[in-house]
Amino acid sequence: MNSYRALMKMDSELHSPALTLAEEEEADMNDWKLPLAFMKKRHSEKIEGSKALAQSWRMKDRMKTVSVALVLCLNVGVDPPDVVKTSPCARLECWIDPLSMSPQKALETIGANLQKQYENWQPRARYKQSLDPTVDEVKKLCTSLRRNAKEERVLFHYNGHGVPRPTVNGEIWVFNKNYTQYIPLSIYDLQTWMGSPSIFVYDCSNAGIIVKSFKQFALQREQELEVAAINPSHPLAQMPLPPSMKNCIQLAACEASELLPMNPDLPADLFTSCLTTPITIALRWFCMQKSAKLVPGVTLDLIEKIPGRLNDRRTPLGELNWIFTAITDTIAWNVLPRDLFQKLFRQDLLVASLFRNFLLAERIMRSYNCTPVSSPRLPPTYMHAMWQAWDLAVDICLSQLPTIIEEGTAFRHSPFFAEQLTAFQVWLTMGVENRNPPEQLPIVLQVLLSQVHRLRALDLLGRFLDLGPWAVSLALSVGIFPYVLKLLQSSARELRPLLVFIWAKILAVDSSCQADLVKDNGHKYFLSVLADNYMPAEHRTMAVFILAVIVNSYTTGQEACLQGNLIANCLEQLSDPHPLLRQWVAICLGRIWQNFDPARWCGVRDSAHEKLYTLLSDPIPEVRCAAVFALGTFVGNSAERTDHSTTIDHNVAMMLAQLINDGSPVVRKELVVALSHLVVQYESNFCTVALQFIEEEKNYTVPSPANTAEPGNLTPVRDSPAIPRLRSVNSYTNIRAATTARNLNKSLQNLNLNEEGGQGAFSPGNISTSSSASSTLGSPDNDEYILSFETIDKMRRVSSYSSLNSLIGVSFNSVYTQIWRVLLHLAADPFPEVSDLAMRVLNSIAYKATMNARPQRILDSSISVSAPASPTSKGTHIHPAGGSPPMPSTSSSSLTNEVPKPPPREQPASRPPYTPTLGGQAQPHSHQFPRTRKMFDKGPEQATEDGDEPGGHRNYICPALQTGLCDWSAKYFAQPVMKIPEEHDLESQVRMERQWRFLRNARVRRQSRNITQRGISRLDDQIFINRNPGVPSVVKFHPFNTCIAVADKDSICFWDWEKGERLDYFYNGNPRYTRITAMEYLNGHDCSLLLTATDDGALRIWKNFADQKNPEMVTAWQGLSDMLPTTRGAGMVVDWEQDTGLLMTSGDVRVIRIWDTDREMKVQDIPTGADSCVTSLSCDSQRSLVVAGLGDGSVRVFDRRMGPNECRVMTYREHGAWVVKAHLQKETDGHIISVSVNGDVRFFEPRSPDSVNVLQTVKGLTALDIHPQANLFACGSMNQFIAVYNSNGDVISNIKYYDGFMGQRIGAISCLAFHPYWPHLAVGSNDYYMSIYSAEKRLERR
Repeated sequence: MNSYRALMKMDSELHSPALTLAEEEEADMNDWKLPLAFMKKRHSEKIEGSKALAQSWRMKDRMKTVSVALVLCLNVGVDPPDVVKTSPCARLECWIDPLSMSPQKALETIGANLQKQYENWQPRARYKQSLDPTVDEVKKLCTSLRRNAKEERVLFHYNGHGVPRPTVNGEIWVFNKNYTQYIPLSIYDLQTWMGSPSIFVYDCSNAGIIVKSFKQFALQREQELEVAAINPSHPLAQMPLPPSMKNCIQLAACEASELLPMNPDLPADLFTSCLTTPITIALRWFCMQKSAKLVPGVTLDLIEKIPGRLNDRRTPLGELNWIFTAITDTIAWNVLPRDLFQKLFRQDLLVASLFRNFLLAERIMRSYNCTPVSSPRLPPTYMHAMWQAWDLAVDICLSQLPTIIEEGTAFRHSPFFAEQLTAFQVWLTMGVENRNPPEQLPIVLQVLLSQVHRLRALDLLGRFLDLGPWAVSLALSVGIFPYVLKLLQSSARELRPLLVFIWAKILAVDSSCQADLVKDNGHKYFLSVLADNYMPAEHRTMAVFILAVIVNSYTTGQEACLQGNLIANCLEQLSDPHPLLRQWVAICLGRIWQNFDPARWCGVRDSAHEKLYTLLSDPIPEVRCAAVFALGTFVGNSAERTDHSTTIDHNVAMMLAQLINDGSPVVRKELVVALSHLVVQYESNFCTVALQFIEEEKNYTVPSPANTAEPGNLTPVRDSPAIPRLRSVNSYTNIRAATTARNLNKSLQNLNLNEEGGQGAFSPGNISTSSSASSTLGSPDNDEYILSFETIDKMRRVSSYSSLNSLIGVSFNSVYTQIWRVLLHLAADPFPEVSDLAMRVLNSIAYKATMNARPQRILDSSISVSAPASPTSKGTHIHPAGGSPPMPSTSSSSLTNEVPKPPPREQPASRPPYTPTLGGQAQPHSHQFPRTRKMFDKGPEQATEDGDEPGGHRNYICPALQTGLCDWSAKYFAQPVMKIPEEHDLESQVRMERQWRFLRNARVRRQSRNITQRGISRLDDQIFINRNPGVPSVVKFHPFNTCIAVADKDSICFWDWEKGERLDYFYNGNPRYTRITAMEYLNGHDCSLLLTATDDGALRIWKNFADQKNPEMVTAWQGLSDMLPTTRGAGMVVDWEQDTGLLMTSGDVRVIRIWDTDREMKVQDIPTGADSCVTSLSCDSQRSLVVAGLGDGSVRVFDRRMGPNECRVMTYREHGAWVVKAHLQKETDGHIISVSVNGDVRFFEPRSPDSVNVLQTVKGLTALDIHPQANLFACGSMNQFIAVYNSNGDVISNIKYYDGFMGQRIGAISCLAFHPYWPHLAVGSNDYYMSIYSAEKRLERR
């Protein structure tokens, strides 16, 4: 906070409002406009699918009620002894007055009516009436129904209005044969006869007693079952086991202590009426309320005459029934726990109807002091707000009745559904994210049945599903699936976009629906959408995504879509301008022919692979990736091979090989997997190649560039335990700290891939040359890791050594050799996940090759098989006799299957043991980075152990090796697409943070400009000094915060120069014989990333540095592919243009390579036209100019808009020696300033052929930087001093000593850099010290 106060104070002292307000606003606006590099989802997320939500919506045990027992104990005309009835009293049973006809006829009519009432809800069930029965008749009835129903549900309806109330002993009453006695019937017996699953309805007084007794008896049965299971000799075990009553449902008219209502205006069987004729009773009850007086002219007689049928939604009666269904369903969904709702309201049609109507029974009967009971018990629902909506709907309907019946006016439909959709819409548009789900969801479901509201309902449903996977799961649990499946049969074009959107959302969350779609021919709907060119690209994208899910690992889906002409449809869309469509078309193709040969041959006939080639150079990395995936599965079919198919595979492989240096690691990972399919397919050929390479490697030793290392590079101070440990790095927890040197000799196409070695590990004595231990792979305890291969020319000479080779006819320059080289190249990729995958493929084949060649031998350690889906787990490891076995550690979790045996021989004495540096186990090289030696091994000469057969490991790279790209891409459809992205939401935290950063940037620009405009007269106030953990080789100020990055050979240290604190120190991951030669901050104005360039041509980009998180590698790629690390070269030099997203790279090569970071691909190679290296790069995006300083002293200017032959527009040859720095000023008419090691500073105007000014500084320059704002330049020399000059060439400061009481002389300057805005100069020297100097204290101490 103090620093901010100081800044504000300075601001008030220095700021002149008139001078900079417009400029400040302009700069501030520019920050908002600047593009951000490497901030896409592929950089910030792990490439993997979302965790599958457990889907509970699918009914695992859908049931039907197939048999119904209607047991009526009425004994018409004789009242039971224990009930005193009022007078008048409720008499109607099933809407019939029993006293209006003879008792027997009344009984039969009531029975027939009850059956009809039930048949309205379940017409297909088998109904049996039992009127005034005996115990035996009930037993016979129940047992026969259960026998016929088998595992399905049986309903038992009991009306006990003519018998005594149930007893506390758990008995209900029936009759004897002569109707002279009431006979008790035990519920226990009833349970036995009815079995399970069953549903019981009890319409009698004190019915709650039956429910209690039923539960007690059910518990007793469970205990008996347990006893019998534990002790077979127990008497219970000898008897037939009683059925379990777990799946039984009960509905009872009232509590144990309550009598049924006797109001003469109500039917006697009020409970049965509510359950079976809900609309009739609901309307009658409505008319009996006081509020009904508000609806004039409506009488009970009029209600009888409501026109229409219950199942015709266009009529008044049908519409009321539909509204009633929607309301009761909604109440249940909102009040019940989800699993109970599924069980009672979605599992069985009749049970669902009875429970919906039970909610009405609870509402009506509670108004007469009667509480219906259910088991399972439901929460109270009679006060739910939706009942008011029901009363309103009834009111609106009944108020029209008099005019409809008397005058025949048309029926006006209820506004209920439209209003509920509006309520749903309000929930969607107005609500916050974390809240209860919308009450109206089940109503939306009902509305899908209506053509009038369907379009609006689908639109709102789509918007709801877009909220995320939770919303999809919720909608599926309501029961949306059958409705949207049925709608696919509709031919209405206006529904297409909505249905495609909804289905994309469903399949993104639950892909198991693929089977339902194919079964109902739903795939044809999406095939027609894809083929319809009038559909917008977004909708065709969703259609092709849906089809890609349908064909994913599902043969029936693949067959159906192949017949539906999917391949031809997809191929037509490959060149669509919409990138997401191109991506999914490629994924869909890759999936339809994955392990499905007919589709592959269909693709061959349509030249699918050739059409996919165009996507390999697509500007969008995800599209390139999808194309690689599709071509990978194209060659990955395991059907019989013909010459034709082999030729195609070779063709595809060679096309894929061109992506070896693609800028995106996502693409390269997919490339490894695609090539692994080829390797599996042609395993024997690759084994032959592997053996040849192994033989080659045994016969030749290739020296490593590290032999030429200067002694100073092996920084001895690292051994000091006083230096704090490096931080571990997320991306590196499971990899070797290794990459590669590439020496691609043009004429010989030699691929020399050298990897990391330990300190001093490259002297020949350190490489074990015993034949059995010549090479290995992946052991965490070996000190070096060298993949070295001789030239093709040498290999050709020995290529015919193998009779195996001549038998198969593998020519030495064959496709297999080329692909093997590509895999070796990828095994040395700077991005750990890529190299890991390639390692697994190489290991697998090397292992098989050596096992097949010498079947009587076995490797000394077991092969660890890791899960194929995890690309970062270590692959199969091959260990030499001379190395140590791998130790399971945090870094190689997959090495836990078997503990390898120790090697049979001692390690060669000439190899020094590896000791972890930097204080104990501190340095990540030692623990987190397995270091390995040579690549392949035949294994030590020991006999095969029992049970250790190589066959067990044969399918190590199974075709299941994958990157997770497709599942990760599918996440797009599961996430909200309509929601404003956080960065565009003006009130989001992301936006606020960004605003704060841009205000900070404007303040830094303004305050630094005020200082520089007043002129800098001296620059020697030391504001920071600290000892860096390694010799500083590159320094870089962050443009806006107080952080400075200091790179040594292979690690980066971050310091807060204002507080003097070290913020971070981590390992860059480059091999030990390479060094970091350049750094850049990307997105420095916003979310900063750090780019590091090493002299082997590799570029790495880091995030989360200098804060509390662990540094993470965002991406890495081979910026220059033919660089050879040398200690005397310029290494790799880069320049970064934030406003275009272009990265210029050059160095010890003959080209300037320009990378587009948005596309992650090389966009241009500008030939330098010189034989020496490029030592400095500077570019200006406004003028499209690139200026390069070269090792031969020339300064060359290129216009990147022109072709490769004419783009060099100017060459200045005035310097006689190595150019240390060439700087192009960014103004419209900015000059070029260049300085050579001889100290001559030259100013060039890009249009004129000669320098316009020359200044002479000190000779023997080792480092130089130019301040972009203040017209200063600083020179550092081997002679241990720094000179700072102004633009006239006057020395304003000479710095020779560190501040402090010792006054120590500064070391030889290894690097220096100005702050882009403040007048600060950072200096690194060979004595490990890192210091920062500033202009006068008065201005700069804050």
